[in-house]
Amino acid sequence: MPERLGPPLAAPLFRRVAIVGLGLIGSSIIRAARHLGLADTLVAIDRDEGVVARVRELNLADEATTELAGVRGADFVILCVPVGACGAVAQALRPHLLAGCIVSDVGSVKGSVVAQVQPHLPEGVAFVPAHPVAGTEHSGPDAGFATLFHNRWCILTPPEGTDEAAIDRVRAFWAALGSNVEVMSAQHHDLVLAITSHVPHLIAYNIVGTAADLETVTQSEVIKFSAGGFRDFTRIAASDPTMWRDVFLHNKDAVLEMLGRLNEDIALLARAIRWGEGDKLFDLFTRTRAIRRGIISSGQETAEPDFGRRREVEPDKASETGPEPRPGA
Repeated sequence: MPERLGPPLAAPLFRRVAIVGLGLIGSSIIRAARHLGLADTLVAIDRDEGVVARVRELNLADEATTELAGVRGADFVILCVPVGACGAVAQALRPHLLAGCIVSDVGSVKGSVVAQVQPHLPEGVAFVPAHPVAGTEHSGPDAGFATLFHNRWCILTPPEGTDEAAIDRVRAFWAALGSNVEVMSAQHHDLVLAITSHVPHLIAYNIVGTAADLETVTQSEVIKFSAGGFRDFTRIAASDPTMWRDVFLHNKDAVLEMLGRLNEDIALLARAIRWGEGDKLFDLFTRTRAIRRGIISSGQETAEPDFGRRREVEPDKASETGPEPRPGA
């Protein structure tokens, strides 16, 4: 992860950018956009008055409000809300959106978001859904940091017939934030993310939940003797519960399909252990080790001890770099 972003752009990409929802992703976007000069005016919108007050204290935006009318006049609006809320927010935004505006989002599920949002957008407003595959287990406006998206993937899933110029502008925005940008269909995205993100999170929640039940039986030994693998699961399981509830409910078909495949593979693994088929275990572990090495070589993770999480951050850089990022939703 870089210590800081590059210099501001020579000219803004947009006149007025409105971020709806100032959690980890929204506050990271607005920090980076401000540093890079990606907009003439940055507007922060959140229904929580406490969040808006904190945004003002941190001086993250040119304007901060609890009113969705704050998007009026924006040529780029990014929905950074739980996927289950996207439809209602889009419906409320409709009267304030002008022709020529581009609406996007950051949700981990795309098919459901397209179905929720697109019917509410007025004529002349383009919808270019996006999913920055980056995050940490932290949330709120203080959790964001400008370099969160550097060398992480951002997947765009524009519906068929979306204006190519609008897609190019959203691609340029995410590229400026340091992301590698890929375009695919919403359906393909949801299938891929079900196995790379959603099911792993579900497994983490399940394992930590099981451990919580065992904790009362083992008299604190589960926490006391936590090994690195379990600690990694708890880090993932500390992610925002509202966000992940909505992810599973809105990508249930792909998640259930991947869970079915996982259950079959676990049954085969259990059989190999039961019958002492060490060659099958060795072959599986060899293949999975290669996947890990591929992730490291592509720059999506670090090979440093303890995944680099013990690295000290200098005090004057802490607010810019923030927590160590991990591939997110």
